[in-house]
Amino acid sequence: MDTNLIAAGLPALGWTLHGGVLLRRLATARRDPLTGLHTRDGWTARAERLLARHPGALVLLIDLDDFKAINDTHGHAAGDAVLTATARRLSTWCGRNGIAARLGGDEFAAIVTHPDHTDGLPALRHALDQPVDHHGHALPVSASVGFCHRLHLAVPTLTDALSAADCSMYAAKGHGRRNTR
Repeated sequence: MDTNLIAAGLPALGWTLHGGVLLRRLATARRDPLTGLHTRDGWTARAERLLARHPGALVLLIDLDDFKAINDTHGHAAGDAVLTATARRLSTWCGRNGIAARLGGDEFAAIVTHPDHTDGLPALRHALDQPVDHHGHALPVSASVGFCHRLHLAVPTLTDALSAADCSMYAAKGHGRRNTR
């Protein structure tokens, strides 16, 4: 083999490997390690694009009710089980029509481009409110869900949609746990 050819190809190989490592690290940084959902940054960039392109989009905020009590009573492993179950349930509900994220702690978000292709908000609430089995114990779970339709916004920005969904979520909490507003 020609050593000059090998010497010329080594830097390109090195940069290719380095680029692959950087892409994997970036993808990992945009995913929550516990749930596998997008993180806030990864989700926000995609959600802004989806909201701009889909006039019928629905933005949701989900907050687990009394989550601290699960951690305090059953331990952090139980809390992790609830978080991963919530992530799975939310992702399943979104399906191919949206993306879900764990914004932090026990707060989740989602955007669905075609809400009529989902099972509907009552089905989401029902799924989120199912107990989670953890080491033979059925952990009670409930969530407050707030949402905003893009069509209801004067200016269809993600910031405004999240703000409206946040108000909706706190209105749901104000009407008792296990609510959707």
